[in-house]
Amino acid sequence: MQTVLRIDDLHKMYGAQVALGGVSLAIPEGRIVGLLGPNGSGKTTMIKIICGLLHDYEGDVQICGYTPGVESKRLVSYLPDKMTLPAWLKVYESLGIYNGFYEDFDPQKARRLLDQLEVPEHKRIGELSKGMQEKLQLVLAISRQARLYVLDEPIAGVDPASRDVILSIIMDNFAHGASILLSTHIISDVETVFDDVIFLKEGRIHLQGDAETLRQEHGQSIDGLFREVYKC
Repeated sequence: MQTVLRIDDLHKMYGAQVALGGVSLAIPEGRIVGLLGPNGSGKTTMIKIICGLLHDYEGDVQICGYTPGVESKRLVSYLPDKMTLPAWLKVYESLGIYNGFYEDFDPQKARRLLDQLEVPEHKRIGELSKGMQEKLQLVLAISRQARLYVLDEPIAGVDPASRDVILSIIMDNFAHGASILLSTHIISDVETVFDDVIFLKEGRIHLQGDAETLRQEHGQSIDGLFREVYKC
């Protein structure tokens, strides 16, 4: 089984502040991994490094054997936690941008998913609700044939009734043999899809492992374990 993401002794500082203090992990192909932790735990910094958006770090990061850069960006599909496309752009135009930029983007699949999620193609992005914008971003990310999908808070802005639909679309549409790294604070609604979980705390891995094994060892859900680990 191929390792999609490998991180060895990753360090990142912001001045005197430790953002990541020696993180090491490996994600094999075909796994859905929850990246969990409170604000300030290092999740966003790690995600940006994996996606090639931060380069000033120490340690080794490999995506299918590539250091984050031009080659790795062809293998990583990133869903950011905020809309990055301009508000004046129409939904259908965003599909054209992705189709021109990413060779692995499937516009037919994207249109099918937009229709399934009832996202109007002819509206401008700025006219969409926050939940609709998140659905659009998910469609754009999941319509690529990537090796690693990095999803940062994919359900934070959608209503509870839509979350099961979103999770079902994620489960049914990511590329065969790929892996997902999913960062979220809404653990109770998402944890059923996790194969593995990583708990970050103050820039270091506090706990990681197979999700079901951790449930059995600690006698509680991943959400309950999260609340125990990070309680004030």
